[in-house]
Formats: sequence, C-alpha cells, structure tokens
Amino acid sequence: MTDDAALALFQQHRPVLFGIAYRMLGSATDAEDILQDAWLSWSRVDTAAVAQPRAYLARTVTNLSLNRLGSAAVRREAYVGPWLPEPLVTAPGADDADGGAERAEAVSLAMLVVLESLSPLERAVFVLNEVFGFRYAEIAEMVDRGEAAVRQTGHRARSAVRARRPRYQAPARVRRQATEEFLAACVGGDLNRMMELLAPGVTLWSDGGGKIQAALRPILGSDKVTRWIFGILTRRPLPDLGLHLVDVNGDPGLLVTSAGVPDTVICAELDEHGISGLLLVRNPDKLRLVRVPGT
Repeated sequence: MTDDAALALFQQHRPVLFGIAYRMLGSATDAEDILQDAWLSWSRVDTAAVAQPRAYLARTVTNLSLNRLGSAAVRREAYVGPWLPEPLVTAPGADDADGGAERAEAVSLAMLVVLESLSPLERAVFVLNEVFGFRYAEIAEMVDRGEAAVRQTGHRARSAVRARRPRYQAPARVRRQATEEFLAACVGGDLNRMMELLAPGVTLWSDGGGKIQAALRPILGSDKVTRWIFGILTRRPLPDLGLHLVDVNGDPGLLVTSAGVPDTVICAELDEHGISGLLLVRNPDKLRLVRVPGT
C-alpha cells in the first residue's frame, strides 16, 4: 500500500481514534499526541497485510492511551484544585470543519468526569464496547486479556457508570434555554434570577490548575454558588469581557473571553429542580485549542 493510501485509511478512521483517546484521557491535547504516535506506528506497518485496519488502529490507540494514563494519574495527584476534562468547544449547532462536532458526540464533560472514576482497564473496555461497538472478543485481543475477564470488566464498568450517571436528562431545548437564561442573569447582574435558575443543591466545580483564580474545592448550594459567581464578575472584572453561547462537547455551554482570549468554559447540568451542576474550566492549558466563535 502506498503512503498516500495508508494516510487516507488512517484519516478515514481518525474520528473514531480521536474519540477513543479523548474519552480515555479527558484531554484533546493528549488525544492529538496519541494520534500522532499512532500514525507514526501505522506508517511503519505493511498496511496491505492488515485485515481489519479499524480494529488494528483502535488497539494501537487504546494501548498508547493506557500507557499515557499512568503518567496522567501521577500528575493529577499533585493537581491544584478540582480536575475537569479539557472541553471541546464549537459554535452552537455548527458542523465543525475539523470534526469537532462529530468528535464531541455523546461525550459530555459530566460523562467524562464519571469515566474518571473507572480504572484504566474499565475505562478502555467501556469506551470500546459501549461507545464504539467493539465486541468483547475483539477488545480482549486489544488489551491482551481473556474474553471472560474483559466481559466481567465491561459489566463492572457499565454498572459503575450507571450508578453515577445523572438520572434526569433534560431535553436539548430545555438545556439551551437554561444556558441562555443563565447567561442573561450573568450579564444583567441579576442575583435573584440566578437563584431561581439554580437548584437548591447545586454544586460548582472550577478547574484553574493553580494557574488562575478558581475555587480549590467544590462549592455547594445555590446561595454560595450565586455569590461566588457574582464575586468573580464584580471583584475582578475581566478587561473587554465577552460572553458567547457555544456547544461544549455537544451540550449547550458558555465561553467567557477576556480581550478576545478564552478565559473560562462553562457547562451546566440540569435536573428537575434547575441547574444542578456547573463545571468551569479555567486552566489556560486546557483552553489552548478553544476557538472564539466568529474569529
């Protein structure tokens, strides 16, 4: 197979490969590094002799991701404050030319946080089986385990995810409306409206990584969350503040910019009582791939 043909085949499977690596690592930057390593490995293979390129490439990416997870776990032990995944941000409803919308499908920030609770092997088996439809026999070959053991791991992972996954899933229209009203309350400085939008037991997580102001622990309760948000907006106003409605991993979200540079990505979780969770990604390292809509 020619180099061009090998590259075309790799590109054909790239969305799936990125999806595996991103769900495994919670980082678009690390996922892109994994794909670069996978391509280098693929380019040295006699690809014409590979009977199932999708499975072969998925195995390569999975094992590279498992290796990367070991060093990532060490880094996260020393991480300052809550750790949140790196967001994938696109314009609302946009068909991102780089595949961002496709890559973000069915992988909300909240879901990535749930996947963090799994062991690396559980995470790999869950992603490969539940998200991308690989059979347990195929996965067993990928991770060098027996099929029965992999099947048991998959059942354990699925049960753990089901137990932690939110029981209420608001329709997209409701999530979009709540996000727009949250934005309006922030812009208008409407503390009372904010309190109405937030569920009484709302929790806010903010990830600054020790590099920018963020809460070092989750903030609980609508009163404390509201006052923290407006404290940030009023005590330390950003120069040339911009607030943009965006999609964050396929869900409605907000992008806060300062002088045209991404400052914070916000994603809201909803339950039957209102906004039950707010995830704020502020670590500049996690916003490097974020593009401001219209630029």
